[in-house]
Amino acid sequence: MALTLYVDTARWRAHHKHVQEQFPGLVPVCKGNGYGFGHERLAEEATRLGADILAVGTTYEAARIKDWFGGDLLVLTPFRRGEEPVPLPDRVIRSVSSVDGVYGLVGARVVIEVMSSMKRHGVSEQDLPQLHAAIENVRLEGFAIHLPLDRTDGSDAVEEVIGWMDRLRAARLPLHTMFVSHLKAEELARLQQQFPQTRFRARIGTRLWLGDHEATEYRGAVLDVTRVSKGDRFGYRQQKAASDGFLVVVAGGTSHGVGLEAPKALHGVMPRAKGVARAGLATVNRNLSPFVWSGKQRWFAEPPHMQVSILFIPADATEPKVGDELVAHLRHTTTQFDRLVDR
Repeated sequence: MALTLYVDTARWRAHHKHVQEQFPGLVPVCKGNGYGFGHERLAEEATRLGADILAVGTTYEAARIKDWFGGDLLVLTPFRRGEEPVPLPDRVIRSVSSVDGVYGLVGARVVIEVMSSMKRHGVSEQDLPQLHAAIENVRLEGFAIHLPLDRTDGSDAVEEVIGWMDRLRAARLPLHTMFVSHLKAEELARLQQQFPQTRFRARIGTRLWLGDHEATEYRGAVLDVTRVSKGDRFGYRQQKAASDGFLVVVAGGTSHGVGLEAPKALHGVMPRAKGVARAGLATVNRNLSPFVWSGKQRWFAEPPHMQVSILFIPADATEPKVGDELVAHLRHTTTQFDRLVDR
């Protein structure tokens, strides 16, 4: 009995090919928990796509995945002097976001990140004159720019990239390759048309692996079902049942990521109102679970345990049976499944 990730493999891979066709020179991204699929699986899928580079989050991820992917590995986290050395093959490319970082990687293959409107990390326009001397002692694979997802000020992503292309060109720095993130296919095409001598390579993770929501589904198996009457005590904290119904033990707990949720950026009145309502219910121990039964998302009977969750199903609903599976609406990037089933 397990929390299972079911994958419609043919549909999932058809989506990969569609994205690859939209973004020539695509660089697949495999970081964190492998977008819910695991590093090994995504390395295999990137190989199937014929990718020559796979982007990973950290040097530790590069060390783990190097035996699963035979091409180049691009580490997205910028190099910092004093970081713990991790033995890596020569096919690993390091991202760098400072002139000092470039000087610290003599002989290495590097991609230099420029500071975008994200304001996360990157070299500034004032740093560019110093890069001439710095890049003489590294193998420069190109520059990179990481763009924001939303542009609430109405600015144009393409114009931001063009601005940096003009700055780099004015500084007489090599512009053979530019790695970009969070551009639309038509935006990438506009850039490629305007700068035909530069190869633009889109680094894509979420859109590639998770872009077709219908291709994957989590399901938790029912392990036990216990009928309870109103007022019966149950669980670790011996709460009282609010009404007649069933306590349903389902595979999927905190070790799987169930009950864990990353903060969300809320836009608009309705999402904010729903957020306030959820917070209010939580103060009286009413928390909606990600599990669905008989067409409705069901409530946790109590906070999820390490490997299982206990749900309350009211008496007027169909009684679940041991072995049934409940669809679970879970975030891939925070979920760890017990098994993955291709179908």
